[in-house]
Amino acid sequence: MAEFVKFLARVIFKIFYRFKVEGMENIPLKGGAIMCSNHPGTLDMFFIACKVKRLVHYMAKEELFKNPVFAYILPKLGAFPVKRGKGDLDSIKTAIKILKSGNILGILPEGTRTGYNNPRKIKPKSGVALIATKAKVPIIPAAITGGYKLFSKVKVIYGKPFYISSEENKKYTRDELIEISNDIMNKIYKLLEEK
Repeated sequence: MAEFVKFLARVIFKIFYRFKVEGMENIPLKGGAIMCSNHPGTLDMFFIACKVKRLVHYMAKEELFKNPVFAYILPKLGAFPVKRGKGDLDSIKTAIKILKSGNILGILPEGTRTGYNNPRKIKPKSGVALIATKAKVPIIPAAITGGYKLFSKVKVIYGKPFYISSEENKKYTRDELIEISNDIMNKIYKLLEEK
């Protein structure tokens, strides 16, 4: 199912968008990794993952799983539910388990769509930093640029993986985690500045 959806997405994007990717060599062929991206529009998770050879697992808002169609399809695409607006320990544990099993976890740290005109208006959530400090896997920054109007140009840029410097068994404060999340987003937006 996941491979079929990725193939379908590639076909649709080729027909309706001028879609390009850059930096595919920065995606490790094996081992756990967190792929973090900016979040300008609705199709971000599809644009980010459709040309990646490995399955990218995503956190998806719990409300989507209440729809029977999505509840059937999303898990087959590697997605799992997360409760927004509250500390969801179960989803954090699921995310860490996915990473420890050697898979890629996709996270959009801003948590909600930013749009294209004012991309830095939303502060990232602390969840990505919490997962990164616990899982100790590389983070792959990914940046989406362009617009989602039909036939517009969309580009995904994958940056070089990097590690979060974290102390063993340290309990980080929320402010410290948000600072780490901000550092991650800075690396993502730097890719847009360098494009």
